Amino acid sequence: MTRIYEISDQLVEKIAALHPIAATSLGVPGYEKELGDFSPEGLFESAEMAQNTLKELETVPVDNDADRRAKEVMTEDLEADLESYKRGEPFRKLNILSSPLQSIRMVFDYMPRENQEDWENIASRLSKVSGALNGYKETLRQGIRDNLVSTKRQTIECSKQALTHSGTSGDHSFFTELENSYNESNLLSESLRLDIRSGVANAKNAFNDFSNFLTSEYINHASSQDGVGEERYSLSAREFNGISIDLKETYEWGWEQLRWVESEMQTTAEKILPGSDIESAKTLLESDPTRSIEGEDEFRNWMQDLQNKTIDQLDGTHFDIPKPVRKIEAMIAPPGGALAMYYTRPSGDFSRPGRTWYPTGGKTRFPLWGEVSIAYHEGVPGHHFQLGTSVFLEDTLSRYQRQLGGTSGYIEGWALYAERLMGELGYLENPDYYLGMLRAQALRSVRVIIDIGMHLNLEIPDDSDFYPGAKWSPELGLEFIQTRSHFPKDFVASEIDRYLGIPGQAISYKIGERVWLQAREEAKARSIGNFNLKDWHTRALNLGGMGLAQMKRELSRI
Repeated sequence: MTRIYEISDQLVEKIAALHPIAATSLGVPGYEKELGDFSPEGLFESAEMAQNTLKELETVPVDNDADRRAKEVMTEDLEADLESYKRGEPFRKLNILSSPLQSIRMVFDYMPRENQEDWENIASRLSKVSGALNGYKETLRQGIRDNLVSTKRQTIECSKQALTHSGTSGDHSFFTELENSYNESNLLSESLRLDIRSGVANAKNAFNDFSNFLTSEYINHASSQDGVGEERYSLSAREFNGISIDLKETYEWGWEQLRWVESEMQTTAEKILPGSDIESAKTLLESDPTRSIEGEDEFRNWMQDLQNKTIDQLDGTHFDIPKPVRKIEAMIAPPGGALAMYYTRPSGDFSRPGRTWYPTGGKTRFPLWGEVSIAYHEGVPGHHFQLGTSVFLEDTLSRYQRQLGGTSGYIEGWALYAERLMGELGYLENPDYYLGMLRAQALRSVRVIIDIGMHLNLEIPDDSDFYPGAKWSPELGLEFIQTRSHFPKDFVASEIDRYLGIPGQAISYKIGERVWLQAREEAKARSIGNFNLKDWHTRALNLGGMGLAQMKRELSRI
């Protein structure tokens, strides 16, 4: 093992020790009973670790190309983390999707529930929820003192999430289900049952207290301004994508992409219902019982079957899927979070498989026209294949690359590319499902427009049919996404809050897809008629996750 790879191993262990939730996500053993320090002191320790590792990397010799790539991946990520800390971003990190509020709850999704030791770990973590949220409160209070605050919009919505987890809002609490799950198991121990009950009560009370903190204290200091401005947005977008972005050009390109996809949607709608427009075709697809599934369990089973069939069909033909990556689990997400489907990667040893999580939002009827493309995005050949392949490549990639490599632009870009690719490979010949893929493209194009538009306070083009010349606001963003993304209103309502809370992340899907497509076309041009798509995908993914700028450099070499 080279020195670079040794540092990579050590870095993963250091991150696991400082962030036990990340350790559980990655499958690093030894931290199952802890939640970590979310206080300002914990943030300082992480920044100090990043700084020390960067200093060490500066002096280490690079033995080969694999070393060079591994070093660049670590360096770019650590520099981005350190820069974010110096700007004070962690002290105002409160949003509806990816702040400590969500991770403290979601870590329990990663934890097995198979034996007494598993439940002892869960009980221990439950008892520490209060301490973790109290540390987080101190970080947010430090942000108030330094004038580094989140917005009133994020504060209100996060308080609702915390209240749901507390079980006092009238909604079903995840922690109630967790306690019921233990009581229904055959592992009953009276002392452990009491520990679980006590831990659940602790967690519920802690989330209730955190909700009260947000609505009675934090909101008085939160900003009324949703957009973050060009300077902060540019830095955030650079971190999420790993590449510098011309925001004005990208904004205009987003409009071009939306015009393309709307034209393609109209053509496809006529194939579904001759002579119709997009809305009429959608009405049919949403209302036709033969195109839907009734029941949450039935839908989960359908999703699992689709994932399994897709793996069987793609393996050996369009991709070579490693045996451990062939296993995937379709899950229904607990209530209380955003309504977007998401994926959790397998543990490092694949003892916990990759999982797709579907938030139902309380619905029990599932029209299928849009779900096939989403399954490809989250499962195979999307997130599960890309991330699972990285985890599998133990013999070639560094540990950091396998378990932590890749920006949102790289990862989400690949998944969106995978949706389009499945259409190219003939798996969306049913116009219902092709329209579903186009709807996903419409949403991601809309994201580029309104994410940049709202945060930079840009004007809507004069030639637009939507409020030409007006400046973007959350209200206009909501109206635009409701009418132009073709997703349900309850789903897109949480999308606006998401974009405003995580500037620069929403554009990473289309930005990343754009780079993947450009890299593929450049490789075709270099091959002079000898291009093999399967081989190119294999070589590209075997490089591991990275930022988009590094990815462009590396893919130009293959």
